[in-house]
Amino acid sequence: MAEAVFHPPRRKRRVFESYESPFPVNVGGKDFRICQAEIINNNVIVRNPEDIEQLYNKGYFGKGILSRSRPVYSISDPSVVTKWQGANVNMPIITSKKYQCHVQWAKSILQEQGFDDCSVTKILENYTKPLELPFLEEDGAEQTPNICNRMGPNTELSRQSSADTGNVAAPSPENQNEGYKKACLEGDPAFDPAAVCGSKEHELGVLKDVAEVSCQKHGRLVHCGCKEKESNEQRSCDMIKLKECAPEYVLVQEEEDGSLCPEDDSAHVQENLVKNEKLVCRRNPFRIFEYLQLSLEEAFFLVYALGCLSIYYGEEPLTILKLWEVFSEVKPNFKTTYMAYHYFRSKGWVPKVGLKYGTDLLLYRKGPPFYHASYSVIAELVDGNFEGSLRRPLSWKSLAGLNRTTVNASKELMLCYLIRPSDMTEKEMSTPECMKRIKVQELIVTRWVSSRERSEQDEL
Repeated sequence: MAEAVFHPPRRKRRVFESYESPFPVNVGGKDFRICQAEIINNNVIVRNPEDIEQLYNKGYFGKGILSRSRPVYSISDPSVVTKWQGANVNMPIITSKKYQCHVQWAKSILQEQGFDDCSVTKILENYTKPLELPFLEEDGAEQTPNICNRMGPNTELSRQSSADTGNVAAPSPENQNEGYKKACLEGDPAFDPAAVCGSKEHELGVLKDVAEVSCQKHGRLVHCGCKEKESNEQRSCDMIKLKECAPEYVLVQEEEDGSLCPEDDSAHVQENLVKNEKLVCRRNPFRIFEYLQLSLEEAFFLVYALGCLSIYYGEEPLTILKLWEVFSEVKPNFKTTYMAYHYFRSKGWVPKVGLKYGTDLLLYRKGPPFYHASYSVIAELVDGNFEGSLRRPLSWKSLAGLNRTTVNASKELMLCYLIRPSDMTEKEMSTPECMKRIKVQELIVTRWVSSRERSEQDEL
């Protein structure tokens, strides 16, 4: 048997991020946290934004459920965000048309739940009323305006743009700073700016007074004519909750009534039509969340090998043995694929799911943003004689096709044999401690080219 030749990984041409760390481990007690995940429909999901950033940036674990890899999906319209980049607000900005689509989606869900059209219309009208939310100062510090001290009916963030070209008219220097600090936003005193998202009552359309809901959720209430005094810790806690609830609030770009009008009675009326636009803060009736989805192998590695993740089912955290049992039931070949995953992760590779190329794993150097995958891996559990009930018996035809697919993607096909001792019992396999007795044999499959072999012999 010929010895395999190692080919260096192919670096990607355009890399737009820096390499932080291979693992989210405790190094001197700095920047270490135990993240939380939960099992939903046999999938491991991470919801907390800080946990998502921690796990993906340090080791590239998981993928965004709405993104190709890195969880960066946003409902914001890029063209609208560019137009309003001077307004330093930290919320998604969408067009009125897109917002109406979300309203229609929410309407269809309420109708499926048995509400009549009159009730649905009333629920959505009350839920999508304009309201006021925290915004950002010039230096980026978040500020929460008191809803009691309102700034009048015409304090929405607005600007003028040409009707035919869409160019934005920049605000004057005198009013520019005021535009940042008074950015806002049509509002309704009945709505509290710190209302919590994700309430089941909101989703079902049972909309109570939002100030009372906020009082129950946060343990505080703002009364008219008074100023609320908060400590820095409580305010920072509110800011964290606000970030977690970010998908509930959106800024909708709308046109002001009678905004199209000729300017200065010019001869070219069509060229001088001015369109006044404003950003109105509203609740998002159909919220789209970006979560981090972990494969079963990634989730168990974070729990068992690194100890930086707790996985919950309902409100109960699962132990390592319970996870080993549950994952084995969900995925019959989990033990085999996890042992291969654990082995390659320990060697410094970044394994990802290889379903796209018909294999179990794809091996990356450093991570997918920096290099293309080098190997497509098929894992098999065998005995000392390389015999056993193979998960994927390969015929010559299927092996040739799989190898051809892998080579066309500039990768190499690797067979990873996990050698199990003949005296190992099923009881030992019921715990992850069995990996201590497992040996690994790697085999790289390459296509034999007769002409190339003949030319090499002639040179000798």
